[in-house]
Amino acid sequence: MISPSVTLAGDRVRLPVRDDLLAPLLDALAIAYAEDPYMTGRLLTGHAARVLALDYAECSLDMPEYERAIRAAEADGSREALLAGLPDDVQRDPSLTPDDAITLAGRLTRIAGFIRRTTNRTTRP
Repeated sequence: MISPSVTLAGDRVRLPVRDDLLAPLLDALAIAYAEDPYMTGRLLTGHAARVLALDYAECSLDMPEYERAIRAAEADGSREALLAGLPDDVQRDPSLTPDDAITLAGRLTRIAGFIRRTTNRTTRP
């Protein structure tokens, strides 16, 4: 279950989803690299080239929109190819039962309401 909390600054709600997702992804990447460093390096290098090309296309003022779309599709494709090679036990997206989703929504609402009440009190003259 995702446990929302307040950030240290007290002005935002933190969803620690990435903590649960990043550790298994990094572990899987490390294992893949240990098993076949050459191929893993080539796959990551190819994906990096596509991501950098997309970044350039998004920042370029004279890049046609169709070129941005092509580069985005290439980056998505290489990312999907890398994710498809992950072991089945690595959870890619968190999935919640309806009851868990309702519980999470309630927690988010309570925390956000607390932040809003706290912020509104301190900003008034």
